[in-house]
Amino acid sequence: MKPYEHPPALYPYREWSLGEEHYEDEYNQRSESVFALGNGYIGMRGNFEEGYHGKLGTSVAGNYLNGFYDSEPIVYPEGAFGFPSRNQAMLNVTDARMIELSIEGNDFRLDHGTVHRYERRLDMQSGILHREVEWESPAGHRVLLQIRRMVSLAHKHLAAIDYAVTALNFSGTLKFESAVDGEIRQPEATDDPRLGAGSAEPSLLLEDTGYDAATRKLWMKQRTRHTQFALLTAVSHVLQAKSGREMSHQLIGQRVSVCYAAAVRSGETVRLTKYITYHTSKDYMEEELHNRSAGVLEIAGELGFTGLAEEQQGYLDSFWAHTDVEINGDPALQQGIRFNAFQLLQSVGRDGATNIGAKGLTGEGYEGHYFWDTEMYMLPFFTFTQPEVSRALLEFRYATLGKARERAEVMSQKGALYPWRTIDGEENSAYFPAGTAQAHINADIAYGLKQYVLATGDTEFLVAQGAEILFETSRFWADLGHYNPARGGAFCIDAVTGPDEYTAIVNNNAYTNLMVQDQFMYAYETALLLREEYPADYERLRLAIGLSMEEAEGWKEAAGRMFIPFDNDLGIYAQDDTFLTKQKWDFDNTPADKYPLLLNYHPLVIYRHQVLKQADFVMAMFLLGDKFSLADKIRNYHYYEPLTTHDSSLSPCIHSIMSAEIGDLNGAYAYFDRTVRMDLDDINRNAKDGLHMAAMAGSWMSIVNGFGGFRLYEGQLSFDPALPEQWESYRFKITVRGQLLDIFVDREVAVYTLLAGTGLEIRHKEQLLRLLPQEPVKIQLAGQLQAVIFDLDGVITDSAEYHYLAWQALADELGIPFSREKNERLKGVSRMESLEIVLEGSRLALLPEAEKLRLAEKKNDHYKEMIGRINPADLLPGIPELLDSLRERGISAGLASASLNAPLILERLGAARWFQAVADPAELRKGKPDPEIFLKAAELLGVTPGNCIGVEDAAAGVVAIKAAGMKAVGIGSAQQLGAADLVLSSTSELSALKLLELYAG
Repeated sequence: MKPYEHPPALYPYREWSLGEEHYEDEYNQRSESVFALGNGYIGMRGNFEEGYHGKLGTSVAGNYLNGFYDSEPIVYPEGAFGFPSRNQAMLNVTDARMIELSIEGNDFRLDHGTVHRYERRLDMQSGILHREVEWESPAGHRVLLQIRRMVSLAHKHLAAIDYAVTALNFSGTLKFESAVDGEIRQPEATDDPRLGAGSAEPSLLLEDTGYDAATRKLWMKQRTRHTQFALLTAVSHVLQAKSGREMSHQLIGQRVSVCYAAAVRSGETVRLTKYITYHTSKDYMEEELHNRSAGVLEIAGELGFTGLAEEQQGYLDSFWAHTDVEINGDPALQQGIRFNAFQLLQSVGRDGATNIGAKGLTGEGYEGHYFWDTEMYMLPFFTFTQPEVSRALLEFRYATLGKARERAEVMSQKGALYPWRTIDGEENSAYFPAGTAQAHINADIAYGLKQYVLATGDTEFLVAQGAEILFETSRFWADLGHYNPARGGAFCIDAVTGPDEYTAIVNNNAYTNLMVQDQFMYAYETALLLREEYPADYERLRLAIGLSMEEAEGWKEAAGRMFIPFDNDLGIYAQDDTFLTKQKWDFDNTPADKYPLLLNYHPLVIYRHQVLKQADFVMAMFLLGDKFSLADKIRNYHYYEPLTTHDSSLSPCIHSIMSAEIGDLNGAYAYFDRTVRMDLDDINRNAKDGLHMAAMAGSWMSIVNGFGGFRLYEGQLSFDPALPEQWESYRFKITVRGQLLDIFVDREVAVYTLLAGTGLEIRHKEQLLRLLPQEPVKIQLAGQLQAVIFDLDGVITDSAEYHYLAWQALADELGIPFSREKNERLKGVSRMESLEIVLEGSRLALLPEAEKLRLAEKKNDHYKEMIGRINPADLLPGIPELLDSLRERGISAGLASASLNAPLILERLGAARWFQAVADPAELRKGKPDPEIFLKAAELLGVTPGNCIGVEDAAAGVVAIKAAGMKAVGIGSAQQLGAADLVLSSTSELSALKLLELYAG
């Protein structure tokens, strides 16, 4: 894919902050999202304290509480058994930020008077949103407003605003009206499934208000219409002025306010500090709400805004010490990766009772629902930076396990089925093909649990809570799947939807089956662990859920017999049973304005084609990478990547990671760039509806798992770092089993430093490293030539003439024409593929497979008879000298020939002593130009492909070498072998020196 170019900056590039230097009404709603503040419970969009006075449809005054929702009936034109009956939606709650300012009777508004200076800045190091405005009223009174806002990371229920006004050219009166507004404007109805359906009536009903003059506490109590949760919103104030007083308080409709006045002289500053609390009966007994609110406001008053800011700074200092990613070479990406980490922190629930929505706490997209995004994207970020947060997210899944059991029962299955989208654990997806059918969420949760335990060593959580999740979801899979006689008795899973929502209700989605296979084995191993090391907990679960080792053995058997669809002709895994039989989507004739497809085509139109919304099998290759060879990854990636629209924001980061793994750093960089600034550059044109949390977490994964090459397989940490050419260096940190590891990568070295811990064992590529505290280990990244991998015919010896004569003899026997021109097409091609070329155009091309195998063997018999005459004199010129020279330099030699007779020929040539590895073409899925044979040879040699050179005489072989990520030398015509890095007319020109120079260059 072509390199991605940054669009013009919507916000200036700053390393540690996000800012805007002028106000534009047109982009107000987008800025409300990106300037949002939160603490995992309270979320506040970046609305102005004075309210919004622009045109309709360009603002959403949003205040959200994680996990606080109302529920309404879902109306189906055509319903069916088991469809979810009610929808939950995160509520836009009472707006307590409002502070309206009047200067000598003139209201401060950005659309009135004159704005002489404007700046808004979100400081990601301090967690404070700053706004400075120098404004002149229509009457000529000039003021400087310095406004600071925070949502406290240290106090779950608290937010604060510090509002300072300086009179610049007058003496007079300032009036502040601080309000709590319970009237929420309902979002407009839309057909966009990424947004909510909205509600026809208000969800929050006013019950009572009050004001305590002694404590300056203003409060409002409301109740949700359907769920009947009580919400208490309360604020208190501190006015700092040489001459100030409270004037009045009032209730108008659902707005309650208090007014302050202060006399001010030119040059003087008046400051109003406002503390805001939210408490609900979803979290506490209703009768406790007032006392709890008063307690939080009292703490806030004692600390003051300065004290709260110091707490906030301390919290974030610790966060960034474990989480910061440094990119040297691109300020846009440096800003983006920090912004993303900061917003993830602001949106994630940390109490075990809440989770993290697709839009976090920044907007109402997806109605605040939690998805698989948590386990597959956000959980890895927190597992390796803030593991205590990951535990809380998994505790949420345990807390909702009962409802997952209920859902499985509705679906006529045993065990537990987690909801596709939810707030309190109930299924909320009204469109089952892209909802309930995505049962892979069960395996996603199991995978997230497994990775968390491997990364943290938190076996206590696994034993106490995680195992029950694992067993009940495995029980679901065992009941859902079946041993299919039509598939040779393999375990099959039917009628599911994988991650790709453009392919729905299929049998044997490969991603699902692979993830379930991994889950089954982990569940079996966990059952063994409990029985042998935690017998009391094993007994507890035996009694509670009927666990038995017989059942666990059944999971192990199902894993061993799991059906994974594979296409032998293409040499790739099929996304599902029928995906590869469908017509490919016509991308060339799809206008750009028709994307995303889901907004422009009926689902059935999309379902009938090979087209992907997002990474599906490609994601499986990342998550379960130790189950696939590099050749498999390259082949499958190149098939599925062109079919992927990335209409989902979850997709580019996965493609970035896999592009990096297969050696395509330019592709990896382009996808990463698209991911990291998805919201700051508003790439999907919907940042106004809330930020893309999974993409934000994915941008971290793109660096750590992509460019850093970080993997955790069965407890072993490994890194395979690469530096994009656009950067000078990068640095990230991960926390593993309580130890903090710093990874620095530049053009020359990778440096691993254990910042905190007792000692850690990791792998850098294939090299085992043992790290001690504060002792950096430097590994040179500049590669060295470790191996040369040769083709046989035309490179080591010229047996091509024997092949030609053997094929000619077979053709003569069959009575079909054969020529030297056709023989040229057989170079580098496997025996069976060569036979197809020989037979093409004749009636024999339709022979049964068994008969073709017989003919191929007959040709081989002719060939083996002829090569019996080969001897060491048949080595091509310069080859013995070259192989001796390589051995003297400690450079390994490997053979990558399509000939099944290669070992015999090497013996006849007396050349076997030079070769440390010979790839067996019989073991390959695909022959040249597929890179598998060269990758296999490198694997047998124990060498990284990038440290190899391949030597070939056929164009298909050169293509294979390049696809394997190796430098290529062509022997023959430059016209035919132009793709090679070096072309020589004869093997006599080959030398170790030339190969070393090529590699170094």
